[in-house]
Amino acid sequence: MAEDFLVATDLHKSFHDFKAVNGVSFSIAKGEIFGLLGPNGAGKTTTIRMLSTVLEADSGEIIIGGHSVRKKAESVRALIGVCPQELALYEDLSAMENLIFFGRMDGLNTRDARAQAEEYLKLMGLQDRAKGRVAKFSGGMKRRINLAIALMGNPQLVFMDEPTVGIDPQSRNRIYETIEGLQSKGMTILYTTHYMEEADRLCDRIAIMDGGKIIAMDTPRALKAQLGDSEKATLEDVFLNLTGRSLRD
Repeated sequence: MAEDFLVATDLHKSFHDFKAVNGVSFSIAKGEIFGLLGPNGAGKTTTIRMLSTVLEADSGEIIIGGHSVRKKAESVRALIGVCPQELALYEDLSAMENLIFFGRMDGLNTRDARAQAEEYLKLMGLQDRAKGRVAKFSGGMKRRINLAIALMGNPQLVFMDEPTVGIDPQSRNRIYETIEGLQSKGMTILYTTHYMEEADRLCDRIAIMDGGKIIAMDTPRALKAQLGDSEKATLEDVFLNLTGRSLRD
């Protein structure tokens, strides 16, 4: 069994009278792709913000790479990368300039930042567009740059918050292949998505959140088996069975 790289224990977070996260606990093994799924308002984003040191938990403990998020946030930040749902790009800069800028922000010198930028642009199939201004890029290209930025500094754990939302099938498939390649090299990934088929393809284990709590957690196959034949049931069937069919706008 691989050692746990992330351990979250009894996390709580409230905003005034609203309990956004209510006793969430889980672990992620080194080299695992762990899916965190749930309807809008389930508490996923708040959980990720706590895990990634952006938001302090009201109570509970988070250990990443042997470091306490509460006590050694800087040490944790050196280990993680974040691919946010909202694009975090400077559109007036080129793809290369964006990656170098964020690499420098991560503490790399210019030479190393450029070398990593070239590596990740190639990984994303964008080496020929390195000098292109991001404002002119398609949605799929911007998503791939967004992911490349998260990889600058060679993090050991990457939080990917809906990295394929609203893009073409070719870009989505390139991101899938990239994620699978990163895992094969030992990277640990926490992945959120509303696309159940990609969670089924990518994730070793999945936690489903609703109402600030984890209501189910297992492998995709085991979760589907709860509904009967795991070959016929889908993760969407599981998701709707657990969280209901009411709209969450």
